[in-house]
Amino acid sequence: MLKDQNVLLGITGSIAAYKSVDIARRLIEKGAHVQVVMTEAACRFITPYILEAVTGTPVYSNLFDDPFSHINLSKEAHLFIIAPATANTINKFSCGIADNLLSNLWLTYEGPVLIAPAMNSRMYRNPVVKKHIRELNKSGVQFIGPASGSLACGEEGEGRMVEVAEIIEAAEAALATKDLTGQNILVTAGPTVEPIDPVRFISNRSSGKMGYAIARAALRRGADVTLISGPSSLEPPAGVSFISVERTSEMEAEVFKHLKKATAVIMAAAVSDYSPSETAKVKLRKKDEMLLKLKRNADILRELGKKKGNRVLIGFAAESGKDMNSASTKLKEKNLDLIVLNDISCEGSGFDVDTNIVTIIDRKGNVTDYPLMKKIEVANVILDTMLQVKGEKK
Repeated sequence: MLKDQNVLLGITGSIAAYKSVDIARRLIEKGAHVQVVMTEAACRFITPYILEAVTGTPVYSNLFDDPFSHINLSKEAHLFIIAPATANTINKFSCGIADNLLSNLWLTYEGPVLIAPAMNSRMYRNPVVKKHIRELNKSGVQFIGPASGSLACGEEGEGRMVEVAEIIEAAEAALATKDLTGQNILVTAGPTVEPIDPVRFISNRSSGKMGYAIARAALRRGADVTLISGPSSLEPPAGVSFISVERTSEMEAEVFKHLKKATAVIMAAAVSDYSPSETAKVKLRKKDEMLLKLKRNADILRELGKKKGNRVLIGFAAESGKDMNSASTKLKEKNLDLIVLNDISCEGSGFDVDTNIVTIIDRKGNVTDYPLMKKIEVANVILDTMLQVKGEKK
């Protein structure tokens, strides 16, 4: 979303200004062109030369160095980020006060704006500041944070600037096409685990990366997203309705609990097919041999196929080899609209990697192969295809 986009990065006088270097770096890594504008106070916290070295462009801070900078800098910008944003700057923006270059740019810029506040918690709670934040919200400005925690002054409370990753995610979302607005998408991700005893369990190698990428991409494109995930080390995307489960039975219950409001269901989770017939209440003692009796778990995808109604239902088939027959059979037997086949034996397409190689098959038998892509790109391909199917269902 950020590739070849022009981003204005405003930095104000907060101790959190040092994090802006990382924001600029991360934006550039995503392919964006970054122009930094600093207030005079910001220059007291961090030298402009650091930002110039990171971005490769001059940093602007003085309104009078270039008489038209307050107009020209905003002309080609696709996104305006102010991070960190002090109470002073927020109040100025709300009142239309233009007494420095940054506040002048605010008045001339026409496009999406992200503001990441950073201030003492008492300043943030001040009714005047709260009022101006509400006014800016009404005008379309998106506020990211602030977060709660330890503040630079030694106090605890709300006022910390959010983490850089959250700001970058918000930037990606701000520039995404909102073609999924009004859609409510239910996504499952990760493995399920079935306990043998209080210590051991049966599971699989799924990391949840594909499902989390789908949830993130759908959220960026304007959908309301419910993410039901088995155990994963991943951080849920900010903004999703997140539900954590462990067992297959728990995932089944949550899926059907949230099915009614869903307009599409994408089952990316690697659900355990089997679970122990009995779960020991205490840790089993080590033996030379142990016979483990298993029972079949519920087939959530099959049951969804029976109850999907007019929803789009998408399943996954992870195979050792490109087994088209198996995937096609699964699509028909489980009444899916699409199935995403990936050969886990291919390099870059296995577990716990950031890339995937997929083949998408639809109900009509159309087969589309995709090359090695990042999982967030695969997620968007899946969502694009989902929209096509929804269009055909109308």
